[in-house]
Amino acid sequence: MTSQANQDPAFWSAADNSLIRYGGAFVPRIIESAEGVYLHDAEGNKIIDFTSGQMSSILGHGHPEIVNVIIEHAKNLDHLFSGMITRPVIDLASKLTGMMPKGLDKVMFLSTGGESNEAAIRMAKLYTGRYEIVGLTNSWHGVTQAAISATFQPTRKNYGPSAVGSLVLPAPNAYRSPFRKPDGSYDWEAELDYGWNLVDSLSTGNLAAVILEPILSSGGVIVPPPGYLRRMKEHCAKRGALLILDEAQTGMGRTGKMFAFEHEGMVPDILTLSKTLGAGLPLSAVVTSTEIEETVYKRGYSFYTTHISDPLPAAVGSKVVDIVVRDDLPARAHHLGNVFRSFLLDLQKKYPCIGEVRGQGLLVGMEIVKDQKTREADEPLGIALADRMLELGLSANVVRGPGFGACFRMAPSLNITEDQLKEGLEIIAEAFRTTPGVKTVE
Repeated sequence: MTSQANQDPAFWSAADNSLIRYGGAFVPRIIESAEGVYLHDAEGNKIIDFTSGQMSSILGHGHPEIVNVIIEHAKNLDHLFSGMITRPVIDLASKLTGMMPKGLDKVMFLSTGGESNEAAIRMAKLYTGRYEIVGLTNSWHGVTQAAISATFQPTRKNYGPSAVGSLVLPAPNAYRSPFRKPDGSYDWEAELDYGWNLVDSLSTGNLAAVILEPILSSGGVIVPPPGYLRRMKEHCAKRGALLILDEAQTGMGRTGKMFAFEHEGMVPDILTLSKTLGAGLPLSAVVTSTEIEETVYKRGYSFYTTHISDPLPAAVGSKVVDIVVRDDLPARAHHLGNVFRSFLLDLQKKYPCIGEVRGQGLLVGMEIVKDQKTREADEPLGIALADRMLELGLSANVVRGPGFGACFRMAPSLNITEDQLKEGLEIIAEAFRTTPGVKTVE
């Protein structure tokens, strides 16, 4: 139950009177402070943050080295005319491109993930001279025009036409796909080929790019099968289109490697980073090849924004890279991710409402269903479990809205200790034990 302090009538009345509601209900807690992996509400209750804020704070909250960088640059070098380039920008650019494979040679820095995807799509259109953009069902790329047009979730409804040339492929959801081999296993190759046949039927011959997340996070932590990204790039190359990978949530070590595309041994034509790059501050990046950059520059590429190449967030991003590399956080994510999923798989043996556990590194999904045979999603139970976890002191993400609520999306900070992780896992177990409607295996 929320405390009297959290219920604060004056606070919530002010919220009702002054805020535009931007999606779903607000969490009924007033968060007063955050430190490390913990949040503290108005009554002083400690809440373990299993979502890294908005899937961004990979170093936890208030990391002292990040705080020092912010203070230094807030005093001395914060924001400049967009045409000015500073040492923090070049420092971060050099570090990022230095750890990338050939073909990801040039970078630009923006603020949000949607903005970086907007810039990448604009780049792909200018480079190819085409306008059709293909996204995946269950995708999420942002809320600006090009990004939202490539986002295929319920948030598309009632806003009028998307950008001309918005096409879609089926997400590679092994748990729910009807495409099966004779032995019952997931036939993702047949599904992908079928999807491309549909795209080819709809296309006017103007395919510019495919944009996708290496793990579809808000779409249910859907991890494509091995070989999927390589096959997708082959499909793109066959049609003269580019492949854009949106690593907003998977970049900077979260999946057990610095970048998720490394698991596949392939290189996208354009890579976008955000969320994890700024570790909670608004910082994003677009990375591409020298050849693409030179071509679009000659054609007049323009993406001139107020906060492009700002020195303060660039300095923070540079420190984030240093810490992730120095502390080998990708390896930590790999180890703790295995601990996390093993725990949930054991829990699944006891609770049949856990339909599937999936993920990679410290990005973990747990789907809640009414029946393991029919696999019908149980959104009310998913929300009830999330509410109970919050009562017990754990913030775990179930998106509140039509079409969501059946899959937990959990991503603790990469520097969480194993004891802190297990503290959160014990709360998950207690929530299953004490939430009305949760049944055990008979």
